[in-house]
Amino acid sequence: MAELLDYYGTGRRKTSIARVHLRPGTGKFTINGKEYDDPVAYFNNNKIWTRHAFEPLTVTQNENKFDVYIIVEGGGLNGQSGAVRLGVARALLELDESTRPVLKVRGMLTRDSRAVERKKYGLRKARKRPQFSKR
Repeated sequence: MAELLDYYGTGRRKTSIARVHLRPGTGKFTINGKEYDDPVAYFNNNKIWTRHAFEPLTVTQNENKFDVYIIVEGGGLNGQSGAVRLGVARALLELDESTRPVLKVRGMLTRDSRAVERKKYGLRKARKRPQFSKR
């Protein structure tokens, strides 16, 4: 039996986690068990989030060479697109280590650690204070 080639990468952004599998194929996208011809439909027809998520494939000229299987959970679509981007970049790195310089220059291998700051007591939000009244 032929061995299934599978390149895996995990991506995180805000509270989103994406598990990405790249398998040699024709360029199909399967996100959370649902198959998409164009993943723009998953990202609420937002082409910017979609382009951001799959930029590593474009930069390394690997579009339509792999079937992409993604399980992504948590957060909103913006965070999920960032998580998918990191996962795809890491999977490509597992496939071919020579793509590291191209991905690294564009910042695709760095985890964006920014997250929402917690709300503090006595404040309306993390830093927004109630209006000060002198009298």
